[in-house]
Amino acid sequence: MSRPSNGPRGQTLVETALVLPLFLMVVFGIIVLGIGVFQQQQVANAAREAARFASIHSATAQCPTVPRLPYEPRFDMRPSSGSYTRCDRPESGWPFMRAHARQAVFGIDRSALHVAACWSGYRLGGGTGAFDAPPPGVYDFGGVPTTFAPSDSVYAQCLIDGQDPSVATRNIGCALGLPTSDQASAISEAQGRPVANTVTAYACHVWRPPLAGFLLIPSQVTLRAVVTEPIERQQ
Repeated sequence: MSRPSNGPRGQTLVETALVLPLFLMVVFGIIVLGIGVFQQQQVANAAREAARFASIHSATAQCPTVPRLPYEPRFDMRPSSGSYTRCDRPESGWPFMRAHARQAVFGIDRSALHVAACWSGYRLGGGTGAFDAPPPGVYDFGGVPTTFAPSDSVYAQCLIDGQDPSVATRNIGCALGLPTSDQASAISEAQGRPVANTVTAYACHVWRPPLAGFLLIPSQVTLRAVVTEPIERQQ
């Protein structure tokens, strides 16, 4: 009597041994990629919430989020308490803005999420003169029309870590207390004089992917996000 052949079973084992590693590599690669996309979305959400917080809590708020430029608003623009303090300030790392941004994320280490902000706006004299100038246009100052030409009122972009965050973020570091260079204060509008200032929030997080070294996955990836919002004045 002839014995049954084990050829098909052995062939299946060989094919499984060849295909299974490739299949697992694809599956784990998709999982890691999905985790990375999720992490990036959380960082972007943190930047969005930080920009919104700084925009709303401007110089006329009870506890304003302020840039490095000193500013003391007129009495008629101060909060209802009549007092003004540099409450949420860069020298302290914007504790309220940072806490608000961190509370808006989940699934990542909040303590490793860093937030910074800078303020941009129009300046007189070709961008080298007075801060908080109105944008180009015609304005009525006490019944006297005043024209600001594009050459008179020039938009100046703020910097974070010496880089323009509106252009590229790759060279911006990811650490607490990044240096910022502001071009405007936190004020937005004063008695018919519009000041088109904006605040740019930057959020970053150093992500350490699982299975680092597998499928050429790096040991760490710096995730960055930038969001710009116009300044809003609280009434």
